[in-house]
Amino acid sequence: MKADFVTSILVILIGLGAFVTSWRMPRYENLQVNPYTVPGIVPGILSLILLLLGIIMLVRSVIRGGWRIEVPGVASALFSATSGRLVVALVLTLGYAVVLVGRLPYWLATVVFMFLFVAAYEWPMHANRRSRVVSLVGAVLIAAIVAVAVTAVFQQVFLVRLP
Repeated sequence: MKADFVTSILVILIGLGAFVTSWRMPRYENLQVNPYTVPGIVPGILSLILLLLGIIMLVRSVIRGGWRIEVPGVASALFSATSGRLVVALVLTLGYAVVLVGRLPYWLATVVFMFLFVAAYEWPMHANRRSRVVSLVGAVLIAAIVAVAVTAVFQQVFLVRLP
């Protein structure tokens, strides 16, 4: 429950940050467009859902006593294998959003991100060379398929111009 307490606070902060960011997106009032088509509507709704779920998780954690955190317990949790995986996911995701998107064509940025993400999480630590090659080939295939599918859906279905 202590992990739920800390996680809920992070989820609430992320939900608030995403909501503020979506609120600041252009609304195109001067163009008299349908308000349901503005860019910030979906991120705003999703961030409110994230915020609500974070609050529910926080309340549940407080009821179960999750707010009582011991310092040694926090230190061991911060340096656990699970925390390391979270840090890898954060670094890769931020690298994608801040470094790759906008500097590379969207499809290529997505291929690179997906390849690195899949390779990082599917890498066979104690395997032979053949297993590692198979894992890398699988990561390339998944990355290519996801990049093509996401790019096509955004451009053809949602009519979004991608960077």
